[in-house]
Amino acid sequence: LLEKGEEGLIPWLAKEWTISPDGREYTFVLNSGVKWHDGELLTAEDVKFSFEYFTKHPPVSNSLLIDGKPFIDKIEVIDECQVKITVNEPNATLLDRLGIVRIIPEHIWKDIEDPKKAIDLVKLVGCGPYTLTDYNQEQGTYRFQAFEDYWGPKVRVDVIEFIPVSDQVLAFEKAEIDLLDVPADLMDRYKNNEEYKILKSPAFWGYRLLFNMEKKPELSDVNTRKAIAHAIDVDELIEKVARGAAVPASPGYLPIDHIWHNPDVTKYEFDIEKAKELLNNKSLSLTLLISDDQKEARIAELLKINFAKAGINLEVRTVDMKTRDSQVKEQNYELALIGHGGWGQDADCLREVYGVTVARDASPVSNVIPGYSNPQINELCQKQLSELDEQKRKSMILDLQKLISDEIPLLPLYNTVEYMVYKPEKYDGWVHVFDHHAVTHNKLSYLEREK
Repeated sequence: LLEKGEEGLIPWLAKEWTISPDGREYTFVLNSGVKWHDGELLTAEDVKFSFEYFTKHPPVSNSLLIDGKPFIDKIEVIDECQVKITVNEPNATLLDRLGIVRIIPEHIWKDIEDPKKAIDLVKLVGCGPYTLTDYNQEQGTYRFQAFEDYWGPKVRVDVIEFIPVSDQVLAFEKAEIDLLDVPADLMDRYKNNEEYKILKSPAFWGYRLLFNMEKKPELSDVNTRKAIAHAIDVDELIEKVARGAAVPASPGYLPIDHIWHNPDVTKYEFDIEKAKELLNNKSLSLTLLISDDQKEARIAELLKINFAKAGINLEVRTVDMKTRDSQVKEQNYELALIGHGGWGQDADCLREVYGVTVARDASPVSNVIPGYSNPQINELCQKQLSELDEQKRKSMILDLQKLISDEIPLLPLYNTVEYMVYKPEKYDGWVHVFDHHAVTHNKLSYLEREK
């Protein structure tokens, strides 16, 4: 219904929308004449069907649940171009959650009981600017062709192909690919050359160190966590692991490029003596869980060296990535290192990471950080969720980041930046949306835009 623009949410399938004063009704007015790739017209019935289908068959990326529970009360079709969605309570994140739901054609999906098995191209009918014309799972290739009857902005690119290459730099210079994620140490090769343009991505991918205070009660002491923070040389990690293509992460979690980043959080400079002081010169033994990724191994190696100087003995346990992810989910670790994207998303991610959700019977429902709970953080996490005044909510999010940085229940390490090189003579439409780091992953990069 909505798209992500450079500054925020923008109209898409829905050309306009209204929200009732009590924050419980969302009415979307659809563009007329929108065609599915098979020529059928899209209507409000398709929108209603999509939301209901995803309730029965949750998609991999599911925005229709909060704390594992659906928030929609009912969906009504007002006419062929209007749909009204009633939610169970006001919530600041709902326009985003409703807007990004993928709309699918009822005439194709109504009889499909197991969507996971529906992988033939005939069923992959959308209404977007491109149709998927080829996909090879073994090779990891995708080919998209411009849709002639696309309803929206004019398409600038006829064909998009995603292909794997063994040597990106060589493939780029042989014109086999048109966009290169250039390593920082090769930047000089393309700088000050009119043939190329370099685009820097926002820092929305990063590494964080997870603390399990149930498995390792010593981590419940905030001074122990602060000692660990002071024993980490983030600049060294950026130089030696990220090869300079990263920025220090915020102890308040939201990275420097996030629209609501708070620069005035508590920071922890690399200081071995301070780390020893916070530990009262006592020794500490910890086990760090990592995957078999080379960068994670290098981070762990550097952590181990500096931890030892502070009196922290670090044992590194390496498993394959699937096992690591499974053990993190099962909370089977003392410390765990994990890298992921999504750091540019709505600031409610602070609640999802740091807050403890409490059920009506006052028992905790979920806790991402085992053994940790802070009433002040929990209260602010819940308050921001129901605050519909954007400026008031932003103020809460800024306060929340400061609280989190004082407590550091987990420790963000660094956020990566990418430098994309391309030849503007070939194509010059690449753009970043406000909450994602990859220019290839959004429609706006391939469409005409208003100046």
